[in-house]
Amino acid sequence: MLAGFGLVVCTVAAVLLAAADAPAVVVAVVALLGVIALVDLVVIVRRKARGEPG
Repeated sequence: MLAGFGLVVCTVAAVLLAAADAPAVVVAVVALLGVIALVDLVVIVRRKARGEPG
């Protein structure tokens, strides 16, 4: 749940920052955090599918 929230927040923030002509480094860092949240979400889903707790 928290990884999904982070993914949504980082995606929206990256889009808004890019639209506001923020420095590319800032946009890239926020987008990278979004990618990390996506990977975390995939790991969580795979663990749940195998029946692991948490």
